[in-house]
Amino acid sequence: MTDEALPLRARLNQETALVSWSSLQRFFARGETIAVAPDLSLLDVAVAVAEDRAADMRAWMQRDRVGPVADADAARWHAADAQVWAVVVRPWVLVQEPSG
Repeated sequence: MTDEALPLRARLNQETALVSWSSLQRFFARGETIAVAPDLSLLDVAVAVAEDRAADMRAWMQRDRVGPVADADAARWHAADAQVWAVVVRPWVLVQEPSG
């Protein structure tokens, strides 16, 4: 089975990885990183983005659960050489700080 034949959720799950923030900084610099709150499922948000579910995205954004990565978070992750969960849903890179 090719990757394209996999259901969207399964494919995005396979493409989700724990990566160093430093490897994502160029995307942050271009304004292409979206932060997902730790209490949300990164995969649920990725599917919503891929399916262009604007109402879901608006609701999360209005509650500050999803939005552009803040400069303060980027600086903190850079200073700590942090790892974040990430998944690409073009043109965005969705990131989430690991819980715990």
